[in-house]
Amino acid sequence: MKNAAVYYSTGPLLYCPANRVSVVDSIMKERFGTGYSLALCLEDTIGDCHVAQAEDILIRSLKQIWKAHKILTFFLPEIFIRVRKASQMSNLLERLGSAQAIVSGFIIPKLDLHNIDEYIQMVLQINNPENKTFYVMPIMESASIVMPDRRAGVLYEMKERLQEIEKYILNIRVGGNDLCHLFGFRRRCNESIHRILPIANIFADIITVFGMDYVISGPVWEYYGGSGWQEGLMQELTEDRLCGFVGKTAIHPNQIPFIRQAYAVTQEDLEDARNILGWETDASSFVSGSIRKKRMNEYKTHTNWARKIIYLSEIYGTL
Repeated sequence: MKNAAVYYSTGPLLYCPANRVSVVDSIMKERFGTGYSLALCLEDTIGDCHVAQAEDILIRSLKQIWKAHKILTFFLPEIFIRVRKASQMSNLLERLGSAQAIVSGFIIPKLDLHNIDEYIQMVLQINNPENKTFYVMPIMESASIVMPDRRAGVLYEMKERLQEIEKYILNIRVGGNDLCHLFGFRRRCNESIHRILPIANIFADIITVFGMDYVISGPVWEYYGGSGWQEGLMQELTEDRLCGFVGKTAIHPNQIPFIRQAYAVTQEDLEDARNILGWETDASSFVSGSIRKKRMNEYKTHTNWARKIIYLSEIYGTL
């Protein structure tokens, strides 16, 4: 598992089309609130004939935000750019100039064995010793991981290749909507994606292959209004966390506080985590009742859980 809080910090990643000019005013006036990360998307949310225009708007927006933040006080989220191809990364950074200081990294959509080497080389190029660190978040959502007979081989080969840039990979993300699209699925606001077995099986394999070495973020939840959407979101977040996901893609500011709440830790978990990590390693027994005498704590089997709880408490606080 990752051993630094930064990898757990993305939290609610709010998606916004890169050509939405209102994003500058929304950030400066904190209309999205605080405690979120921002993804400015140049991929699926932008029409194919409008990419160049969207890039121009993105550059202007980021430069405006950068200049404003030097003289005004407002919450500046971690900002990531979702690209369509690897070459956009270096091109956008060059055009941004000094404003690249507010870019935390890039989101890589539909990573597969056909484009992975190009992205790896680009990540190494933009992270030369003179530059700040630019993190990346690859999305597992391509058709190449759908068929069970080939999935494991594709996932393991991608993991092996990604070792070259592992320290720059902030999260592995999963494309719930893209994978559902291949089957023509769409869940209602009272239905969890984890109940769609073909998709849940893909998620399980991604967690199995990557989950011991990377933080993996949960799939998007489409609903943000109407009756029952909050209950549906909280139920899916409960299942996300149980399955090993940390954080979630958001498509509306209404979702941000619910996602943050889901990853805040209970005081009981925090107490037990501290107790486990403070265990005397020369003790005669590595098992005991919890502080509140409600469950068993075991040093050798709960240490990784305890470290994760500490990182989550640093980022999301306690309930």
